This record gives sequence, structure tokens and C-alpha cells, in this order.
Amino acid sequence: MGEDPLRGNRERGRLSSRLLAHGQEPDPRFTLANERTFLAWIRTALAFLAGGVAVEAFAADVFADPYRTVVSVLTISVGLLISVGAAMRWLNVERSMRLGQPLPMPLIIPLLSFASGAAMAVVIVLVVLD
Repeated sequence: MGEDPLRGNRERGRLSSRLLAHGQEPDPRFTLANERTFLAWIRTALAFLAGGVAVEAFAADVFADPYRTVVSVLTISVGLLISVGAAMRWLNVERSMRLGQPLPMPLIIPLLSFASGAAMAVVIVLVVLD
């Protein structure tokens, strides 16, 4: 019998072959769902980036200069961590699906929860002290 056209035996690029070398090609629907989840995390990271830029640009009346810069840099750093975590999560989920293993725990969620709580605490302290 012929090969399934969705799971054809096509050659992968060098990077794909190195990162996803083992296991079987998963159902494309699951791979695309994994990609959509990755893109949702990237949108969250971009929101943190925009928030950090907005704090630096528009919060001069709320925070003194050094505090404003610290809050801005921390917010942008959280966005950076989320984007790196999203890429790592995408890769780990893709590998798990290929190997038929349970999906890994999403470590981005505790990071995001902790960072958001810490950011809110810092902002509350800065507003109360001002």
C-alpha cells in the first residue's frame, strides 16, 4: 500500500533533523495545536515587552526615574523569559508527542504567576511609598 500523504517520508532540514531526530511524525493537527500554543505565549511575551516600554515612556508622573527604569527592565525581562520558555516548551512538547511520552509540565505558568505577582507587589510598594 502507498504512504499516507499527510505523513509522507519527506526529508527534513538540518536543524529539524537535529532537534527532532527521534520518534515518529505526530498527527499534523497536534503539531499545529502545539504551534498555536507557542504563538499564544509569544503574544503574552510581546504584551510584557509593550508594558515595559509603556512604563518607561509614560509613567514619569507615577514613578521616580530610577524606579521607573527598574520596573521597565524587569517587565521586559519577564517577556524575554516567557519567549525563551515558549520556545523550549514547544520543542519539549513536540519531542514528547514524537516519542509517545506524557507531555511535560508547563514551567512557564509558575514563572508567569510569580513574575506577575512580584511586579504587582513592586508597583504597590512604589505607589504607596510615593
